[in-house]
Amino acid sequence: MSDCMIQFESVGKKFSKSLQRSMFYGALDVFQTALGRMPDSTCLRPDEFWAIDGVSFELKKGETLGIIGSNGSGKTTLLRMLNGIFMPDKGRITIQGKVGALIQVGAGFHPLLSGRDNIYINGAILGMTKKEIDQKFDSIVDFADIGDFLDAPVKHYSSGMFVRLGFAIAIHCEPDILLIDEILSVGDLKFQLKCNKFITENLLKRGCTIVFVSHNRYAIQDICQKVLYLSHGRMIQLGETTEVMNRYLNDIQEKKVEQSSSLQTEDSLRIEFLDGQGQAKSSFKSGEKVRIRFHYKFDDSIVRPSVGITFVHADTRFNVVSNTDYLFNVHSGYDGLNVPRLGGKGYFEVEFDHWYLPVGIYRYLTYIFSENNTNLFYKNEDAGEVEIVWSENSSMRSLMDLPHRWSVQPNT
Repeated sequence: MSDCMIQFESVGKKFSKSLQRSMFYGALDVFQTALGRMPDSTCLRPDEFWAIDGVSFELKKGETLGIIGSNGSGKTTLLRMLNGIFMPDKGRITIQGKVGALIQVGAGFHPLLSGRDNIYINGAILGMTKKEIDQKFDSIVDFADIGDFLDAPVKHYSSGMFVRLGFAIAIHCEPDILLIDEILSVGDLKFQLKCNKFITENLLKRGCTIVFVSHNRYAIQDICQKVLYLSHGRMIQLGETTEVMNRYLNDIQEKKVEQSSSLQTEDSLRIEFLDGQGQAKSSFKSGEKVRIRFHYKFDDSIVRPSVGITFVHADTRFNVVSNTDYLFNVHSGYDGLNVPRLGGKGYFEVEFDHWYLPVGIYRYLTYIFSENNTNLFYKNEDAGEVEIVWSENSSMRSLMDLPHRWSVQPNT
């Protein structure tokens, strides 16, 4: 028996942009089929589009695949095809084994029934017998951690409680294939870490095949061996996790640069990161020399202007809880730079001999104050992203890479 659990062969799925046309096409297809004439599902009709087009991949037992792409790229449609909710309009899908899926918050739950009742209903839907559910009931409840709400109607559950209960049931049905959408991001940080630990230490060790959709780069890197990058329903790249993720991040950065350059505002602040040789980059090695250049454009003269930048780690596991204490920020006003008055175009610049930020991707926001640090003049909460990567000499075993020296002194 082959160990190939999932096989996609040039798969395509189309939808109609118009509900009215979609219903008409559905009725027409049924009518043609009843007359013995099979409709050609491989051709687009007016108002139709390919949500998935020409996607091919294989997954073997115990392998994990991450699926990435911007909103509307077809990720959830692909998962629903794997789960049998949608049938392909072209190509072929072959699946071996029992499938468990977490695609939508509260899917399969009856809102008027209690959590206890829904464990039995959802478990039965996933192929578990009553005896199996009885045996695993306490473990499901313990993992879900829904406390006193076990016997309350699930319509009173928060989205996080829905996710916890749904995930607990899905993993206890011991699926051969587990499909996980971005749904886990609804849960709190503690539960996300708990799920990631269970996936790596339990499901993968027993050979479960996992397809994982997420925008969280670090969650995908922790779990997935390879990644499929989708855009507008088409495969952009399929391969090793780091390689595909870097392609995806570069595409995002290029798109942001294009959008930023097309924006015309009366007053603006554009950020540029430069290395020690003055080359503009968006990725730096830990400890590298970095200059941050703030290109400003003021239509009116500003009294005692100051500029600042705040960095927030893209992985929420490493964010500081406080709204005011960020992982790192720098502000010319608080650093004592005093400029009496400024207008027109130019730039501020701050230089770091060694930029020892923890590795990862940082979203940054920028701002301009007048009167040095008193009056907020301009703010951009989505100014861009920059990445810190490991240096060649780093052990790649921690977030921080600080200069250090070892010595040993034998006893004499």
